[in-house]
Amino acid sequence: MVEVKLYNLEGKEVGVLPLSDVLFAVEPKTSVIHDVVVAQDANSRAIHAHVKDRSEVRGGGKKPWKQKGTGRARHGSSRSPIWIGGGITHGPHKEQNFSVKINKKTRRLAIAMLLTDKLRDSAFVAVENFVLPEGKTKLAAQMRKVLPGAEKSALVLVTPGDDKMIRALKNMPKTKSMYAHSLNARDLAKYGVVVASKAAIETLEHTFVL
Repeated sequence: MVEVKLYNLEGKEVGVLPLSDVLFAVEPKTSVIHDVVVAQDANSRAIHAHVKDRSEVRGGGKKPWKQKGTGRARHGSSRSPIWIGGGITHGPHKEQNFSVKINKKTRRLAIAMLLTDKLRDSAFVAVENFVLPEGKTKLAAQMRKVLPGAEKSALVLVTPGDDKMIRALKNMPKTKSMYAHSLNARDLAKYGVVVASKAAIETLEHTFVL
């Protein structure tokens, strides 16, 4: 079983915390992590671009001129794509689906690989608890300064009882707080160091152990 040093909010070592091999001793595979992050980006993509095809353009119900006898080409609607003001053919459409399916086991495996990688790089910091007297950014900044990885961007994993810490971290630059049960591969890969309370680590092991 792997272990990690346990710190208090003053940056002092207070013990060692055992970690689950299922989450923190998994050999990383770049291809798996890449597939999961790409899928997450695709599934969170918002569709904004949209053009109207001939069925959506207003007007054009009446035939522009009679079929024969005018010497002009025959047309059935002024909303045809070849007319100015007509519909657009093959343009971007709001019904496009960019989602990519990744099964739950693969998503959890990618998270385990990234957690293992953070631990091996000394970029996973365990904290005894996140109990603050006040929810002030100054207190959160002091905590980050005395803990390892202070120079890196940080993903702080909290539990629902850490309201003051969540409030204190809101204005911290290069820092994001997240409930442990909502952890995802993209945020794990994005931030340089992960800071988690003992309770958050227990939540991780309860939620993501395969």
